[in-house]
Amino acid sequence: MQPITDGVMYVLSFKPFVLLPIIIFILSLIFRLKVSAAIRSALMISIGFSGIFIVFDYFVKIMHPVIESLILRTGLHMNVLDTGWPPLSAITWSSSLAPVLVLVFIAVNILMLALRLTKTVNIDIWNYWHVIFASVMVYFATKSLLISVISGVIAFIIVLKLAEWSAPMVNRFSGMNGICIPHLSGLTYFPFALVINSLMDRIPGFKNIDANPETIEKKLGLAGEPLSLGFIMGVLLGIGAGYDIKQIGELAFGFAAVVFILPRMCGILGSALIPVSDGMKLFISKNFPVMGKTYIGLDVAVLFGVPSVVSTTLLLTPATLILAFTLPGISFIPLGDLTNLLVPVALISVAVRGNIIRAFIIGVPAVIANLYIASYLAPFLTGMAKSVNFQITDYNGTFTSFLDGGNIFRYWILKASSGDPVCLALIPLVILLLYATWKITKKINAAI
Repeated sequence: MQPITDGVMYVLSFKPFVLLPIIIFILSLIFRLKVSAAIRSALMISIGFSGIFIVFDYFVKIMHPVIESLILRTGLHMNVLDTGWPPLSAITWSSSLAPVLVLVFIAVNILMLALRLTKTVNIDIWNYWHVIFASVMVYFATKSLLISVISGVIAFIIVLKLAEWSAPMVNRFSGMNGICIPHLSGLTYFPFALVINSLMDRIPGFKNIDANPETIEKKLGLAGEPLSLGFIMGVLLGIGAGYDIKQIGELAFGFAAVVFILPRMCGILGSALIPVSDGMKLFISKNFPVMGKTYIGLDVAVLFGVPSVVSTTLLLTPATLILAFTLPGISFIPLGDLTNLLVPVALISVAVRGNIIRAFIIGVPAVIANLYIASYLAPFLTGMAKSVNFQITDYNGTFTSFLDGGNIFRYWILKASSGDPVCLALIPLVILLLYATWKITKKINAAI
């Protein structure tokens, strides 16, 4: 058993831009693409993802000093450190549950495909940790292996179904065919955004406001382009951080570069996935015609370059800092996870079909919920780290993660599995929300 566990953990230690191209290459051969086409698709996917992560790392690099300066200028000192998602991922892969659940989830996906219960082919194995972490949280709270595995399987099935239901909208939104996003941390907000967006469609006047980047750009010209918004946000944040003219210029042009380059990287991904998606469709139609249409599950990063996602994130970033500074009971400044706002914003933007105003309005309560949950769970997450002997370098205090630690769905799974009466009472509401998501997406997808 140990050699198998070690082998699984070794493979999962690969970076996404290494692991995913390998999986894509193997799938391409299974789908009977030419070897040259399979190699090209794998290389281009690696280049696309590498480009996304390089640009994202640059975004983090220029944002962190700004956030730190804003914290110093406000004089706020909070006793909990926001470390972002890496410690949570490390805790997940340190758990003995991780390799077992990876195999269980793969088996569940295959079984559901065979029974035609899903159209999602979730090859994004590295991001299984988002669901596994929910199981690890439940196990830490309940000490029950059975409850933790059942909770994880339920969460994984919900992720597969949400990815499937949202897939046609994701395809139209991203311009990439045959993909879906089985990413728990992003999909959590899709049902809420979808339902709220449907309610917004019934508000006279407001429902007619077209706030898509393309429309804004047509009306405002250069001033409406995402790169201009990035430049302006860089200037404003630089002023707020007390930067001098040189630093403000570097930050502003850096923001504009991020906004401009990200869509190009996603375009590379899209072109690389076309032959793989076409090959999968042809292979399934010939060999498994009863399965019908299927979607390849990819990392949410493929949506980071869509202009409405970037623009909404830029608007929501200062709003998040203001909320963290002013809301009572928040124990941390979202230093480590703020740049990852792209993750929830991506699926919110899909739900509102790129409307920046609607995405921002929905994003605010989502941010507030994350701030409070992440504050509440900070001692719990710190205790989990100690249980697996995980230590943050040069820090011995309490920590949390703004987005992954404050995720609403994981919090509900944790509390419901632990027998919390309020969260158990919410089960019918969760089922109703999933049903509403299915109904709304069914109607929307029929019109696509």
